[in-house]
Amino acid sequence: MRIIAIALLAAGVLALVYGGFTFKTETHQANIGPLDFSITDKERVSVPVWVGVAFTVVGAGLLLKVNH
Repeated sequence: MRIIAIALLAAGVLALVYGGFTFKTETHQANIGPLDFSITDKERVSVPVWVGVAFTVVGAGLLLKVNH
């Protein structure tokens, strides 16, 4: 239970600090003779502030409950 509380707390703080995360997806790839071409797109997922606050509060609450 303590690990879940720490994970929620860390996820909440990271969501508040960064506001989201970015990942890359490879959309097209072509091989023409010895040449190799690929196109990657950058996608950004925004995390709402209320989600970061909720994760932080729930994680802190669980951590306090586990310690008592």
